[in-house]
Amino acid sequence: MVEHSAEALNEVFHALSDPTRRQMLRRLSRGEQSVGDLAEPFQMSLAAASKHIKTLERAGLIRRSVDGRTHRCRLEAKPLARAHAWLTFYERYWNTRLDAIEAMFEERDEEQKR
Repeated sequence: MVEHSAEALNEVFHALSDPTRRQMLRRLSRGEQSVGDLAEPFQMSLAAASKHIKTLERAGLIRRSVDGRTHRCRLEAKPLARAHAWLTFYERYWNTRLDAIEAMFEERDEEQKR
């Protein structure tokens, strides 16, 4: 059985894998927007925008509310924090590797000065 938190994290990374959805999240970071507002800069139909929004909703990255015929979306950052925590674990590995490369170049530079 797949662990629920792992499945949720998979949904977040899937949602973030598309540049259109990342742009939508960036726009929502400035405040609530309608589906039409989110679709407008991408020259896409409301149906296509709605598919992207549903993917973001499944990942828990946005919440949609309905006011009459207008669907409004707002950013939900909590899933992004979980993705950040997952990446931070590996940041230690990257930093260790980068520190080793930096030390290698510094050693080479010192040898060339001699």
